[in-house]
Amino acid sequence: MMKTSVKKNIVSIAMLILGLLLLNLLGSYFYQRFDLTQDKRFTLSEEAKEIIDPINSPVIVDVFLKGEFPPEFRRLQSETEQLLDEFSSYNSNIKFKFINPTDKDSEQFQPQFEKFGLTPAQVSVSEKGKQSTELVYPWALAHHNGKSVKIPLLKNQLGATSEERVNSSLQNLQYAFADGFKKLTSEKSKKVAVLKGNGEYDDRYIADFFATLRDYYFIAPFTLDSVTSNPEKTLKALNSFDLIVVAQPTQAFTDAEKYVLDQYIMKGGKSLWLLDATQMQADPTTGETFAFGKDLNLNDFFFKYGIRINPNLVKDVYSAPIVLANGEENESQYNKYPWFFSPLSSSANNHPIVSNIEAVKFDYASAIDTLPNNIKKTILLSSSPISKIVGLPAPIDFDVEIPNNLQVVNEGPDPREFNAGEIPLAVLLEGNFTSVFKNRVKPIKLNGDLRNIDDGKASKMVVISDGDVIKNQMQGNRPLELGFDKMTNTFYGNKEFLLNTVNYLLDDSGLINIRTRHIAVPFLDPQKIALQRTKWQTLNLLLPLGLLLVFGIVFNYYRRRKYTR
Repeated sequence: MMKTSVKKNIVSIAMLILGLLLLNLLGSYFYQRFDLTQDKRFTLSEEAKEIIDPINSPVIVDVFLKGEFPPEFRRLQSETEQLLDEFSSYNSNIKFKFINPTDKDSEQFQPQFEKFGLTPAQVSVSEKGKQSTELVYPWALAHHNGKSVKIPLLKNQLGATSEERVNSSLQNLQYAFADGFKKLTSEKSKKVAVLKGNGEYDDRYIADFFATLRDYYFIAPFTLDSVTSNPEKTLKALNSFDLIVVAQPTQAFTDAEKYVLDQYIMKGGKSLWLLDATQMQADPTTGETFAFGKDLNLNDFFFKYGIRINPNLVKDVYSAPIVLANGEENESQYNKYPWFFSPLSSSANNHPIVSNIEAVKFDYASAIDTLPNNIKKTILLSSSPISKIVGLPAPIDFDVEIPNNLQVVNEGPDPREFNAGEIPLAVLLEGNFTSVFKNRVKPIKLNGDLRNIDDGKASKMVVISDGDVIKNQMQGNRPLELGFDKMTNTFYGNKEFLLNTVNYLLDDSGLINIRTRHIAVPFLDPQKIALQRTKWQTLNLLLPLGLLLVFGIVFNYYRRRKYTR
């Protein structure tokens, strides 16, 4: 009897071992990863897969998130590792390793830190009621075929807490790596022209945006100087570009220049317009500053396409502050004041261009009217509902505006004054445009393949009623990052908005779709942690012991009943 029981046990154990071996063997042939998170944060998007699909040689990723971190950065480290596991699982040519940048063995990377500008982030750590600071290197370096790119893992959000920055960074994580892999492995093909010759911004004021854009597209300046002497050559050269960017022109366009631009659009060319319909002038007798309308000779141009940029100014209670100096010379103090001429627009629109971006800062923007025609119009950005329109000419007097703005902030806006509602500031137009010069005398004659087209091919354009949206500030002779206001130490969403805009206009929607993914990242409440620390520590200590005691009592009771019989 005893021998039979032993044999049965041996057979059972052997069957169990055999089953495990068989299961392991089947698992090696049928490998599958499962993402059980609610928002599928570790599931690669189809756009990300398309970017890494063609990679057929090793891409090495060095991640500098290793060491002792605050809890929220351990979350960033963990999710970075899991996401890279997904990339590596989908394409085995992607290999990664985590490096401690403060380790002695990592001194070889110090030159790379300096070369690529991998600056550490100083974070505040609050633990057990004590505050301290830590240096973290939230960066990765990706290498492929002798080329390297830096990948930021922490988004810039000055004024935000560490948890808020990490939360925003986790939203951006898959985009950050997909963007880096695209820069490394994809060949540039599309061309962007930066229009010059009509008083547009000097290069230094648009340097940061186009330096970033140069990672994806070919960038070149383009002037319309030869339109009158050789229009065919000018239009042919312009047609070789996929997109033109017109950044804050100050000189009026001639009819011949408009005609060339119109025919470029008729042939399917895409365009991004950043225009001011106003200008500031000082009265030579009183010294007061007034805002006047500015005529760029483009009113009929945009009217035909279905919009109108009005010569007025938008005042919005939801706005960025202005910094002014009080006192004299060394005793000056810089203070922030509400400035309603700098609207902040954070659209609730779920369009890919504006989804999940920070508020975009405008300065002295004008209202855009949309007009009925066959063109599809999407309002990308607008003022808040608490806005008003100021007609021109209008005085811009800080001594009057600041006290009035402070009164509105302290006492609340008068609904009879701020009653304009949401005023469009940036509009996307899509469709088959009709020529501005249809049924009109043409200012110049085009021959051959470039002859006049009245009804155009499908195209897109975005019109923004403020040229300052693309302007970066300067620190001496060095351009600062677009969207950063050095006076208030604040980052705005201007750069991300314009990158999304260019990607969308050039039908490069892959990166937009990745960038606009939304994931929910729950964090522990630090106040509750401090208040309930003892409770949960006690529970974690006593609950397992209690369960073990209950199991022992039940097991002992069952054993006694079995053997007393």
